Amino acid sequence: MWLRIKPSRLVTRSFSSLCREPLPLPPPGPPLACNEPVDEEICPGYNSGNFYPAQPGAVLADRYQILVKVGWGTSSTVWRLRYRHEPETLVALKITNTNSRTAGEERDIEDHIAKADPSHRGRALFRTSSECFEIAGPEGKHLCLAYEPMREPMWLYQKRFKDGRIPLPLVKTASLQAITKLTIRTGDLKLENIMMGFEDPAVASDFMGSAFDQPMQHKVDSTGRPIYRCHNDFGPLRTLRSIPKIADFGLSTRLDCSDDWGIYPIQPDHYRAPEVILGCGWRMGADIWNLGTLLWDVIEGKELFRQIHNAQGRYDAKLHLAEMIALLGPPPPELVTRYQSMLGFISARSLDPRQKARGYVAFPGKGERELLLLCQDDAYLASGREGNCARTGQASISPAKVGEQFLFSVKIETYQP
Repeated sequence: MWLRIKPSRLVTRSFSSLCREPLPLPPPGPPLACNEPVDEEICPGYNSGNFYPAQPGAVLADRYQILVKVGWGTSSTVWRLRYRHEPETLVALKITNTNSRTAGEERDIEDHIAKADPSHRGRALFRTSSECFEIAGPEGKHLCLAYEPMREPMWLYQKRFKDGRIPLPLVKTASLQAITKLTIRTGDLKLENIMMGFEDPAVASDFMGSAFDQPMQHKVDSTGRPIYRCHNDFGPLRTLRSIPKIADFGLSTRLDCSDDWGIYPIQPDHYRAPEVILGCGWRMGADIWNLGTLLWDVIEGKELFRQIHNAQGRYDAKLHLAEMIALLGPPPPELVTRYQSMLGFISARSLDPRQKARGYVAFPGKGERELLLLCQDDAYLASGREGNCARTGQASISPAKVGEQFLFSVKIETYQP
């Protein structure tokens, strides 16, 4: 078998970015126009200097040789690499940005998962890094996470089926076991963060052959950084034996105690749980809601809640809640009680977000009912300590526009049928 995966181990080392004599590689692919946006360049707030200038043939950490780019995002790029001393051994390497705020947290969460009970059936449905190290780039250090290579994210896998409908037997493999009993709440469960494994080892071997025969298109931007177009088409499915794994834990949270609650905004727009929208505290159940709405998406080929954006294309919590009520009826009494308790907590303290409260954001002309609670634990407010403020990154949540895009101005009357 041509593809071999390095055994799982989590270690942290610090290396300089070393470029040694590379193993033979095909010539560069055709050049792209300098003014044509490529992959990560289309991300909001893109800054070329934050990304590592990876190039095929370069050697990292004195042992991994870069082959082909297979993924990208707002805070990292992902590359297929081979182990120099065992060229048949491949890894997927995530190279984070110099300004990535979640890279260290993601590593810690993965370490926690790796130490979980290996006999738990859900453990195998999490993809964690086998190695962690740092490399030096032109503008700072980049954390690198090495992973088992996988076929593609579920959003791309979904497109291989008619009307985007994945057969129910395949969907059942993504069971609730993946997010229970590991004290991890993912917070960002979406099709992009579920990776599908290779249905046949020969798929990976054939893909690398095609990547060598058809080199990646590339260009050099105005800062001198090389940018390569992602090459991640593994072709038609050969069998239906792919196993899904949850990946990307940059926005995940540990809930170690039974009474742990989170309050800061989480989850992608379409999959957001009602308790998250209301800001009245969430626990592991928010992931169950997230998973349920995602499974509807992959079974039906479309989102369950689709009327959630206003005329300007911005997420609207009131529209989202109204659609939930139209489909499911009024919310359970305990959720209404929690929402009322949260409003009472705000009112009882006569909080002025601009002067007294830590973790609250106020908006001009808005009253207490339109406050957005950002801190994870209101005990931090009572003690005067800094709370764990919201980590953003989901679709439509921008730190610069958090007031516009995540204004929970939800009145209790909204719940009346």
